[in-house]
Amino acid sequence: MRLLFVCVGNTCRSQMAEALARHMGHHSASAGTKPGSSVAENSLAVLSEIDVDTNGLKPKPIEEIELDGWDMIISMGCGVHCPMLPIAEDWGLDDPFGGSIELYRQTRDTILENLERLSA
Repeated sequence: MRLLFVCVGNTCRSQMAEALARHMGHHSASAGTKPGSSVAENSLAVLSEIDVDTNGLKPKPIEEIELDGWDMIISMGCGVHCPMLPIAEDWGLDDPFGGSIELYRQTRDTILENLERLSA
């Protein structure tokens, strides 16, 4: 499946979703409407804990992403409202930014559950 994950900052949830989806064999990308400067360290840490490759992850503006050809465009739950984005699902995830490593783990695990549901 070709999956695009969008949020505002593109530093935590959508980056984890991009890497996890890729790890599961999907073609994936992520982007933000106002991307941050780097991927959150805790996002990288919790992905590394389960041996998910984080090479190439970086915040990207939605304007740099080709919007055609995705099977699904998924919002992480951050209120992304963009008329040019046909959002198929909103996962309603709280932003773990600035939270504990355990909060990042919980977010990672919820993303995995959602991806497994899509892959079934």
